[in-house]
Order: sequence, then C-alpha cells, then structure tokens
Amino acid sequence: MIPHWATNATFEGVFAASPVQTVSPLSYLISSGAKADHVLPLTWGVLAVSVAVVAIISILLIGAIWHRPGFALAATTLPVERPSSGLNWLWIGVSLSTLALLATIVWTVKVLADVAAPPSKPSFTIEITAHQWWWGVRYLSADTSQSFTTANEIHIPAGTPVQFRLVSSDVIHSFWIPALTGKTDVIPGQTNEMWFDAKAPGIYRGQCTEYCGLEHAKMQMLVVADTPADFAAWRAHQLQSPAPPAGYAIAGQQSFGTYCGSCHTVRGTDAAGSLGPDLSHLMQRHTLAAGIIANTPQNLADWIADPQAVKPGNLMQRPEISTAELSRIRAYLQTLN
Repeated sequence: MIPHWATNATFEGVFAASPVQTVSPLSYLISSGAKADHVLPLTWGVLAVSVAVVAIISILLIGAIWHRPGFALAATTLPVERPSSGLNWLWIGVSLSTLALLATIVWTVKVLADVAAPPSKPSFTIEITAHQWWWGVRYLSADTSQSFTTANEIHIPAGTPVQFRLVSSDVIHSFWIPALTGKTDVIPGQTNEMWFDAKAPGIYRGQCTEYCGLEHAKMQMLVVADTPADFAAWRAHQLQSPAPPAGYAIAGQQSFGTYCGSCHTVRGTDAAGSLGPDLSHLMQRHTLAAGIIANTPQNLADWIADPQAVKPGNLMQRPEISTAELSRIRAYLQTLN
C-alpha cells in the first residue's frame, strides 16, 4: 500500500479520508491524544457547572419577578426590610458557589499535573518556529545529519509522545491543535516546551490563536499522524535531497534559483534562502500558504503568480515573470517529491 504522504491528494479528499474530520475540524470537544483526554472531561465539567449556574440564577430571577410583580411599578416609597430568609438564601448561594469553585480549582490543578509530562519518554523533538504567517518545522537529532526542515505540516508517529520546542521569529503567536493539545504561546526571545501525541493515524487541524497581524486567521497547520512504519519511511525520504529535474523542469530550476532561491531552500541545490519555507519536498504537502489552499497544480501556479491575492500582506511579493517562466517554475516545483 502506498503511504498517504507519497501522493498529492486534494485538500477535501485528505480530510474526507481522515476519521478525525467527521466532526468540526477545530472542535475542542473531542480528544484524539493522551493529553487531550485529560483536558476534555474538565472542559465538559466546567461547561456543565457554568450552564447550571446560569440556569439557577435565571430561575431564581424569574421566580422573584413572578412573585413580586408590582414591585418595579410601585409609585410609593417602600420601607427597607431585612427578612432573615433573604440572608439564608445568600449564605446558601455563596456556600454552593464556593464549593463549586473549589472543586473546579482542585480538578484543574490535577489535570495540569497529569499533562505536565508525557506518560513515556518522547521519541524525538521538533522545533516549531512561528513566522508571520507560517510555521517552520525542524526535526532535531543529536546527529545533525538526521535533522531536516519542512513547513506547515507536522508528521508524527501515532501512539508515541513527541516533544516540541516553540520559538518565534517576530511577534507573539500561539500554537494550538485542539484535538491533541491545548494552546501554548510562542514568544520572541523565549523557548516554550510542550508535548503531545495522537492515539490513531489521521490528520488534525491546527491554528495560531494569538493575534499576530493581518493574516493571523490564515496561519494554519496540519498534524499528520502516521503509522510508525509510514512515519519511518516518510522521515527517511525527507532526509534525502529531491531528485534532479529532467527535461522541461531543468529550465524551471534555473528560473526558480533566479527568482525564488534567495528566500527559499531546496536541499541539494544552490537555493538556500531562509526567509520563506523550505520547499525541498513541497509536493508531499497537502496544502500551500500555511494551510489555506490545497496543493494542486492550479493553486500552486496562482500562489506563485500573485501571492498577495491569496494572502495579502505576506512577505512573498508578486514576481515580475512571464507566463512561460511561471510555467517552468511550476513544472520544477512539481518534481519536488
């Protein structure tokens, strides 16, 4: 069977094939990882308490209005009364609220303790670098020859916790994969660490949740949980440089180096820019522009031709290239498997 990462499926097709996409992609009311499993019951519990408080207050308020219908309309001045029954209601209400809040605090502290460390030693560490408005993804290893960089799509083996280091290259961002983990801020000049895992293979949506500028809402990501065997194959492939182009794509490589090589990297070539995402295996990614459009030939051409029309304000400017040069560059990029 061909691993799903070896083919370029459409955005909709990938999500339709993933079991986690049978519900709202960014729903935080489902859990698909050990970390989220601890947090989800607390979420439902706090929600239930909040709904109960609103319901009780509403019932008491409606009951008070119903039993004293003329109070608000009285034209005469009424004496101030302090019936003992009123104080009893206050004591009861404050006591119940205090108990509910204390229980919630204890439950919250317990959940924080449960998710502070993974249940087993993480298999490896991934460094996430947040940019306006995309995610750099670097797989770290003590052996530097086993480290590599990709962007906007994070592959992990299902059933294994992974450690993450979060850094920012510009402003404050926030890293959130709701089905797998809670939010962690990504702050300039500071490295935050966290972990998560995925219980089953699938594709999980993520989003920046700290306003970081014009295209904040279009700073998305995918977490692809592979089977251990598929992940090992994917990682081994990522460590290799893309195959040299042939035929028509050779001219596209030259045009890419001229117009794009100062900002983007393709391993094994002279293109070694660092301002934009590493494109070494671009065609194995499901999306372009940090998760907002499917990685299809037409979308790729549109993104190259006028990136400001797709994502206004991003650092990738509209290149002054001919239609023929655009076609050659696209042909070359489509060889980066």
